[in-house]
Amino acid sequence: MLRCFSFQFAALFVCCLTSLSAAELGPYEVDVAVDVMVPMRDGVKLATDVYRPARDGKPIGDKTAVILTRTPYGKGDGKSADARYFASHGYTAVIQDTRGRYNSEGVWRWLSDDGPDGVDCAAWIAAQPWSNGRIGMMGTSYVGGTQHALAMAQSPHLKTIIPVDAVSNMGRQSMRNAGAFELRFWNWIMLNAGKGSSASQDPARAAALKEMADHRHAYLANLPLRRGTTPLKFAPDYEKWLIEAMRHGKNDDYWKQNAILDYPELYQDIPVYLVGGWYDSWAGNTSANFTALSERLKSDVYLIMGPWIHGAQGNFSHGQVSFGKDAAIADPLAWRKQWFDRWLRDDETSFGQNAPFKTKVRIFVMGTGDGSRDEKGMLQHGGYWRDENEWPLERAAPTPYYFARGGQLTTEQPAEADGRSATAFSFDPKNPVPTIGGNISSGNDIMLQGAWDQRGGKHIWNYQEPLPLSVRNDILVFQTAPLKEDVEVTGEIEVKLWASSSAFDTDFTAKLIDVYPASETTPGGFDLNIGDGILRARFRESLQEEKLLRPGEVYPLTIKLYPTSNVFKKGHRIRVDISSSNFPRFDVNPNTGEPLQQHRRMQTAVNTIYHDHARPSHIVLPIVPIK
Repeated sequence: MLRCFSFQFAALFVCCLTSLSAAELGPYEVDVAVDVMVPMRDGVKLATDVYRPARDGKPIGDKTAVILTRTPYGKGDGKSADARYFASHGYTAVIQDTRGRYNSEGVWRWLSDDGPDGVDCAAWIAAQPWSNGRIGMMGTSYVGGTQHALAMAQSPHLKTIIPVDAVSNMGRQSMRNAGAFELRFWNWIMLNAGKGSSASQDPARAAALKEMADHRHAYLANLPLRRGTTPLKFAPDYEKWLIEAMRHGKNDDYWKQNAILDYPELYQDIPVYLVGGWYDSWAGNTSANFTALSERLKSDVYLIMGPWIHGAQGNFSHGQVSFGKDAAIADPLAWRKQWFDRWLRDDETSFGQNAPFKTKVRIFVMGTGDGSRDEKGMLQHGGYWRDENEWPLERAAPTPYYFARGGQLTTEQPAEADGRSATAFSFDPKNPVPTIGGNISSGNDIMLQGAWDQRGGKHIWNYQEPLPLSVRNDILVFQTAPLKEDVEVTGEIEVKLWASSSAFDTDFTAKLIDVYPASETTPGGFDLNIGDGILRARFRESLQEEKLLRPGEVYPLTIKLYPTSNVFKKGHRIRVDISSSNFPRFDVNPNTGEPLQQHRRMQTAVNTIYHDHARPSHIVLPIVPIK
């Protein structure tokens, strides 16, 4: 049923715009039509809200540009503050529930329908009497993914997008991360199968799905998931997709939707503003997409990377760390409006004169704080904004830091006389290394996001004792001596290993850490996670082909970490932790070589890292000269 509302300025502000100040609103009133059912090419109808600028209680008669948002999280039923903001400034804002979610018809499938559905929605918008046919899109995470999907489907009406922390390249450093499965997607399904789905409309099924979601820690201990064995069977669309996704390790056509790095030629030539964070789960894809799209598109491509966790660009503290108040974007809608004014209204009045549009790349360089504690007890790691002309930075020098005997990390390559230097450890998949912060999204209740001291405690459900991770025997710690001067690391990061295993398949993980020395405010020091990565060994040669290991044979391996920009200050240490698990960030490898997520057994593997002259395992850090 179509419902219409008209909002006067005062009522709009008091009732619905608690996050915005009156000064931010435009001159128009807002008229809202709720639950307009828009037909797709196959007859399925998607629930859509339309926010139009109005005067004296009636929509204006002008044709306007449109800001489109397509979401699986519920369109808000006429209560979206963002949509009303843009409508008050003379845009028409359209928000649509994606297929199979909330008020929309059809069967939900992860993003695979959002290309054609987006095209059909854009065509419907362009045909409306209130539209001038020029569409921009915005939104975060999955909602950012719907933007990439439409851009790759190439609607002639789409003129620009602002994807934030957006879903893409799902077979690379994403849903599948170098072959491993990121369990945040398992968590997403466990939470959303009973919320906003067709199954949630039945009280009995909804209750069973909620009970399942409430006991996720127990279900995590009983992976792999098998069809029909959990309450997820009451939401069969979600169960089917999750089982397929957890079993499909290869980066092939199964993951083609939003595979920007594999199919850049499909991307529409429009201006794109990519927003990401150093602690966001999509950080690697955001920076990689910038590089790929800058080469592919003639239109302008911009990038901003802050010290943020997923979707939290308005905050400056993440985890246990503060990056300073300047790290937050104070007015998240004003700069989006400036971007849309430029590309949808051809308004070049002030565009490009100030941040974040002064240059095409803007990054936050972390780590220049004094390490004291603020009033909330946050470690003041600090940092500052810097405008750049490209990514990666041309002046960054890729510098190997080698792993050496005794846990040393040094720029000197192991000497030829060093012999067959190696370190072995046992990896028991029944006792995996716990996740403490990092590049996380959808971690609700099972993972912490962002910057954390790598130490256990009551805040870590699977590592309750207040012990540093470095105490574990299944983690190899390599670290420099205290630095004699500040060292800036800015760019893409890789770890090059020479390794062997007693198993047919296993994982290798790497984590970059900024080690604070003991101080008056931090007596035990602080082991600050900067970035991490993983490699499932069967995908060591190609993400398109599985090849099991020969036990005992030594292989060269590459682990891609997430990008970063961080100053390791004088007196700190640069540390790299090598292990074989990071749970529940990634699914645990059972070490048996069985088909992915279909194992019935687990076994301990003895994994060996080589660090001699012939096999010099190391991390490659992009070092930027400090002026």
